[in-house]
Amino acid sequence: MTGIRLNKFISDTGICSRREADRLIEEGQVRINGAVAQMGTRVADGDQVTVRGKLLKAKPPAVYLVYNKPVGITCTTDREVHGNIVDAVRYPGGRIFPIGRLDKPSEGLILLTNDGDIVNKILRAGNAHEKEYVVTVDKPFDDEFVRRMSQPIPILGTMTRPCTVRRVSADTFNIILTQGLNRQIRRMTEYLGYEVTRLRRVRIMNIRLGGLRPGQWRELTAAEMALINSMVADSSKTEEASLIARPPRSAKPAPARFGKAAAKPAGKSPRNRRR
Repeated sequence: MTGIRLNKFISDTGICSRREADRLIEEGQVRINGAVAQMGTRVADGDQVTVRGKLLKAKPPAVYLVYNKPVGITCTTDREVHGNIVDAVRYPGGRIFPIGRLDKPSEGLILLTNDGDIVNKILRAGNAHEKEYVVTVDKPFDDEFVRRMSQPIPILGTMTRPCTVRRVSADTFNIILTQGLNRQIRRMTEYLGYEVTRLRRVRIMNIRLGGLRPGQWRELTAAEMALINSMVADSSKTEEASLIARPPRSAKPAPARFGKAAAKPAGKSPRNRRR
């Protein structure tokens, strides 16, 4: 079968998402070579595609950005949401969208792009690409907490994957995940009786924040992009990847509590009060 699906062709031009493209096709707003297009139509080389009478231009060059997301920015492309990431970044070169997300109270590294294929390869859980975080909790923890955090923990009706956890200070740890369950780190710490007061992502795969200050962004270097391409070369773009090494479902037992014997600090630093 030749050509590419119409909704992907439209999305690749950067004017909208595939879902929005489907809506435009259903409304009869899309034509191919002058004829009203149907859902599932494929676009071949030389075809002229118009949306609401406007001829679509060729697919724009791929864009890959590293952004140091501040606390309070929401990872959505919905421009009606106050503090959305698109308005925060203010990229002048066309439509971009985040690869994954960071919760509004979290901060740190997030990638943005206009390349939907690489998004799928990086995000699929089965592809097991590393994401590294520095996390501060509301009270000091002991070695048992570090041990338990590194082992599977029941959240959201499943078990987390084993991960690497390293103490940074009395109340701060470094954690490397290869999956991205909803609010995973916050839920893991809550299960063990702690509350996250600061969560900062410092690395995705081979990409690090470096000297980027909160609110700043930069383009990926050629070397970073080449290494990402090599790392995702064998990654699946389909749902099959999410089925690889999927943790077994588990009933959630009563939460275990650790670190009760640790003395609670007399006061919290300004850093620890951040949410």
